[in-house]
Amino acid sequence: MRMRAVVVLALALVLGLVVVGPSESATCNPLDLIPCSAAVLSGAQPSPSCCAKLKEQRPCFCQYSKNPNLKQYVNSGNGKKTLATCGVAVPSC
Repeated sequence: MRMRAVVVLALALVLGLVVVGPSESATCNPLDLIPCSAAVLSGAQPSPSCCAKLKEQRPCFCQYSKNPNLKQYVNSGNGKKTLATCGVAVPSC
């Protein structure tokens, strides 16, 4: 079941890239957040790699939260918990 959730997240992230388009994907790449998949999907402790990627991608969160393929992860309780644990402010869009 856990592997299935990771595959679903990866698929959603890939679909997000298609929706985002090439001009924005150079700086806002949701695939960079794959190290956060366990934390966002199951509430696990985020890794240092996850926290670093969240900090890099913070300017993209409003864009991600408006993307129909990604918003369920960005706006989830575990998503917000992961941001807080990593010390990344939840953006107000």
